[in-house]
Amino acid sequence: MYKEVDFENFLNYNFDLLIDARSPREYNFAHIKNAKNYYALNNEEFEEIGALYKKSKGLAKAKGASYICKNMSYHINELFQNYKIGSLVGIYCARGGKRSKAIALILAELGYRIVRLEGGYKAYRSYVSAFFQKKLNIEFLCLCGNTASGKSDLLNLLDNALNLEKLANHQGSSFGKIYGEQPSQKAFEDELFYFLKYYPYKTCFIEAESRQIGNLTLPLNLYQAMQNAKKIWCECDINFRIQRVLKNYTPMKKEIFLECVEKISPYISKEFKEKLCKNFENNNLKICIKMLFEYYDRVYKKPTKIDYFINSSNLDEAKKHLMSLNS
Repeated sequence: MYKEVDFENFLNYNFDLLIDARSPREYNFAHIKNAKNYYALNNEEFEEIGALYKKSKGLAKAKGASYICKNMSYHINELFQNYKIGSLVGIYCARGGKRSKAIALILAELGYRIVRLEGGYKAYRSYVSAFFQKKLNIEFLCLCGNTASGKSDLLNLLDNALNLEKLANHQGSSFGKIYGEQPSQKAFEDELFYFLKYYPYKTCFIEAESRQIGNLTLPLNLYQAMQNAKKIWCECDINFRIQRVLKNYTPMKKEIFLECVEKISPYISKEFKEKLCKNFENNNLKICIKMLFEYYDRVYKKPTKIDYFINSSNLDEAKKHLMSLNS
């Protein structure tokens, strides 16, 4: 079996395997959820064939075909060991061109049932972009509150919740980039798309965020839905807030701390900055945290209208309170 379908129909298949036939670099930048990278051309080959194609299309096609055959000789062994003949396999490349078609035809001849995505990853991205232009049919409940009031911890305890900071790999503040690199904008949107499109509940708890989370930007329809959502203020004892910061942000290397402080330097006095850095160097972390609370609590934009108040010092009790609002 060999079919070519648009993305709307592509979504309806329950594939045993979804193949991304693009180069590893393209795949690592962003890919369709659950896809595995069985590339037609590796990074170097892809660049070589692309350059050659501008000079001689015929030679580029011939050399590209030889590379694909070489790579497929490795892929086929792994595929055969993990996916029996007759398995339903989806496949795509960048634009639904020769890379995915070459692999699709080989696998179809071996007896795999093949469904190829027309237009490739580009068509998928067009579908995602259109999705983020539409109004979301989800009722959001937005958790607000000062830094370390337990908003993210609460989201992690709930089934019907979307943790944007987790998806963005960023804590949302000037000190947010502590877990390494963020995903690409496309990869971030891909995760959001699958979460929102197949979200099974009517309501969704979410943390109040600015539209920018580190280097990533929230889709406009999601951001607007958050702005229009009911607001829940999480009030928390300062000692619990301090403990959460110690748990989530330490240990922190000195150079990272200083880099983060530089980001807020335009908004704090020279004396405040010097005192903050000195306390960090002397390992007076609780004093540092209280000083940062002083800054962040002052600049945090509290919603003009708050629909509910909860105490988030005790997360289990706060969770029960949230679930009662959701019933």
